[in-house]
Amino acid sequence: MDWEWATRTGGTLSPRQRRQLLGPLLRLSASHTAGRLRVALGLRGSGGIDLEALRWPDSQLAKDAEAEAREVLSPHVLQHSCRTYVFGLVLAHLDGAAVDEELGFVSSILHDLHLEHPTPGRCFAVVGGERAERFAAEHGAAPERAALVGAAIAGHITAGANEDLADPAGFVSAGALMDVVGARVHQTDPAFMAEVLRRHPRLGFKRALGTCWPAEAAAVPGGRAAWLHRRGFGPLVRIAPFDE
Repeated sequence: MDWEWATRTGGTLSPRQRRQLLGPLLRLSASHTAGRLRVALGLRGSGGIDLEALRWPDSQLAKDAEAEAREVLSPHVLQHSCRTYVFGLVLAHLDGAAVDEELGFVSSILHDLHLEHPTPGRCFAVVGGERAERFAAEHGAAPERAALVGAAIAGHITAGANEDLADPAGFVSAGALMDVVGARVHQTDPAFMAEVLRRHPRLGFKRALGTCWPAEAAAVPGGRAAWLHRRGFGPLVRIAPFDE
């Protein structure tokens, strides 16, 4: 389920691929259940980064991508995209994963360009990845680097991608999963999390996702979003440990 597959199929899963995704999904479910129990018991970790010292990557491509995101994304998706990057950094630090910060930032800030705009028969992550690849190429990225941005965005909703944060798709996936369902929140310091949410408020993101994810599933019934939707993604979003 790589970039070539995504662009060729539009993200439509074969029966064999659906079976392949069950293992990673079960691993995520087990770890997430254990993490939720730790949060309920008040057993939180100390993961975090110095937000005062944090600076977005300052390459021209990163600056252009942030400007594009601020121009085209709804406020709640924009803040989700910012949190995705911050959470990806924290989890990469916890995992000891080497990260290309420019790729991680550009992919994170642009990863949901089409979340709220379904394309019948073609996955929002694939359409968004194709758009982001074109954007990166038009703003000076080498073709192979632009393709990495597209691949990261297209791959971020593949179950199991979050297990390798050195891969840009895994970086985006892990950061987004923390923000969407609370995956690995138990490894973060509560004060750090509170400060992230103060700087990048959720703005009713759960409610918005509860509308746009079923719409995506209906538009692309053979895609990964629909596959996840049928396996309880919606309830996980609703019980994520965030107040809105």
